[in-house]
Amino acid sequence: MKKVLMLDVVGMTPALLRHMPNLSKVADRGWRAELGTVLPAVTCSVQSTLLTGAMPAEHGIVGNGWYFRDLGEIYLWRQHNKLVQRPKVWETARAAQPGYTAANVCWWYAMGMTTDITVTPRPIYHADGRKSPDCYVRPPHLHDALTAELGAFPLFQYWGPTASITSSKWIVEATRRILRTDNPDLTMAYVPHLDYDLQRYGPDSPQAATAARDVDAVLAPLLADAERAGTTVVALSEYGITSVDTPVDINRALRREGLLEVYTQDGMEYLDPWTSRAFAVADHQVAHVYVADEADLPRVRKIVESLTGVDEVLDREAQARYGLDHERAGEFVAVAEPRAWFTYYYWFDDDHAPDFARGVEIHRKPGYDPAELFLDPTDRFAKARAGLNLVRKKVGLRYAMNVVPTDPRWVRGSHGRLPDSPEHGPVLVCSDPVVPAAVESGGRLAATDVRHLLLQLHGIREEAHR
Repeated sequence: MKKVLMLDVVGMTPALLRHMPNLSKVADRGWRAELGTVLPAVTCSVQSTLLTGAMPAEHGIVGNGWYFRDLGEIYLWRQHNKLVQRPKVWETARAAQPGYTAANVCWWYAMGMTTDITVTPRPIYHADGRKSPDCYVRPPHLHDALTAELGAFPLFQYWGPTASITSSKWIVEATRRILRTDNPDLTMAYVPHLDYDLQRYGPDSPQAATAARDVDAVLAPLLADAERAGTTVVALSEYGITSVDTPVDINRALRREGLLEVYTQDGMEYLDPWTSRAFAVADHQVAHVYVADEADLPRVRKIVESLTGVDEVLDREAQARYGLDHERAGEFVAVAEPRAWFTYYYWFDDDHAPDFARGVEIHRKPGYDPAELFLDPTDRFAKARAGLNLVRKKVGLRYAMNVVPTDPRWVRGSHGRLPDSPEHGPVLVCSDPVVPAAVESGGRLAATDVRHLLLQLHGIREEAHR
């Protein structure tokens, strides 16, 4: 059975492939196709579709987070694999081929994943409130081997103002080691670097081209390893990032209309999902709008549709057209216009913003915040304060990294809506010379067909093992 290495090169597009000679060579040996993504075109939703062959309406991952109605809480970036409600490709392969092995290096929903090897970022939360970089690794003995060879997982270069190529280098080297020592039948690696500067500076910026060249160079040794071993390479992206300049404060609009409520502690305002009649979970260019009373539906829809930067407001019937009509989805799903994106902000006065607003707090914020990629450009002491906080961390003192802006104007790139052109949408390259039948005449492969492609590359007949 052929071995397969599947790389999720976040943000890779046909336009950026021009700056990526090593990945382009993969396509030259085999083929490439436009990858038809799903709505919302965000990490958790797309990855779940790629691995299950199902749409969000079936696998249940309606975004990077949503309102958990049974808990009354908004959660983003959960990790338990049981949230994905359909079988994954390696589970199908294992049923067909006993002894089949799979490894996951940093794809999402890693906790409880049934892969044989799992590596995912997992900081240590100390009892005194400090947070130290680390990762969760299964089997446990691999953790010490990886950290001894590569150092601790570079968490603060994986996301936040200091996010850089360092985290992608660590992931690539960990993947190379796993291929050398375990050689799984399927090895998956998530390579995030393009996400950073494309959101910071936009996809047409010089920094975007530099980021593409940098990640391609980091991938070169791994691609060479795979070629020498005769391993088939599939490299793909979940979405393309597009230029934006119009932030949409959807929660502030709902609050002005008396639909969103907050509660106050220590002078700070917190979104109150328990008593709000309507609120939105912002997720890049898509926002799930939850409405407690169906009598408010017409009013909420009118408010959201009237906002500058909103392209569509999808009710349940319209969500079904996109394969998004799952109970976890909002009563409405708002889709931004091409150059717009949704903020999670709900306060009117920055003096009453919660303390987590100015930090990297992906699990506390009730929505996605791309401003976490910046040190506040308006604060001339932000960099110095960040350095002082690192000193405090090193000597074991508590600290708050309150250096993130609460002004959305710095964000230059976003994603989430379906792509407006193939050139700036997701793409898939494969080193196998045989173009599968699922690739349409126009060179397009649906995200739901990637699962079947992997089984086909292994030589496994999917139909016999459903």
